[in-house]
Amino acid sequence: MVNSPVGDAKGILLLAHGAAKGMASPFMETMAQGLIKSGLRIVRFHFPYMEEMLRSGTKLPPNGGKVLRKCYSELITHCIEHENVPSHKIIIGGKSMGARVATMIADQHKVAGVICLGYPFHPPKKPERWRIQPLQAISTPTLICQGERDPHGKREEIRSLLLSKSIQFHWLKDGDGNFKPGKFSKKTLEVNMEGATLACNDFIDKFI
Repeated sequence: MVNSPVGDAKGILLLAHGAAKGMASPFMETMAQGLIKSGLRIVRFHFPYMEEMLRSGTKLPPNGGKVLRKCYSELITHCIEHENVPSHKIIIGGKSMGARVATMIADQHKVAGVICLGYPFHPPKKPERWRIQPLQAISTPTLICQGERDPHGKREEIRSLLLSKSIQFHWLKDGDGNFKPGKFSKKTLEVNMEGATLACNDFIDKFI
């Protein structure tokens, strides 16, 4: 699924979906529509298990990490070798699980940057099971847009972590894993989505 800017694209942003919903979810659609303002061509794709889910109508768990990384790496290689887009004109990222996969492979492909639309720092209600190794080692410039009350990593849980200096955060006020504020919040989902989009577009402008 491709969203193209007006005029010639200055590069490509690859966006992977989260574990539960595919590339056409309302969240992914809203972000893609906002991110084309960066001047990049936005390319969304499915991991193999999601393609099989949509084909069969049967709920399936995500593929193992090796398969997810291979799938994403092959898409990057395709962009470089067949679309003639150099790695320094490619930014990779995704939502939650897709973002985590992107952080695992960014350095080896020498892409321009990584955008995480929520990062799964730990499983919900299991803060002792950290998933931060990629964020400690990564040298590629990385932006993490994270809801302040994301069940996969709340702001107060993350502030004390020792992460790579290549990482910067944009916090979504009172946002959950989909950036949605709480029922009694003065913020709105629309405001948070717009804030995340602006932060991502500013990040892209710095590196492409």
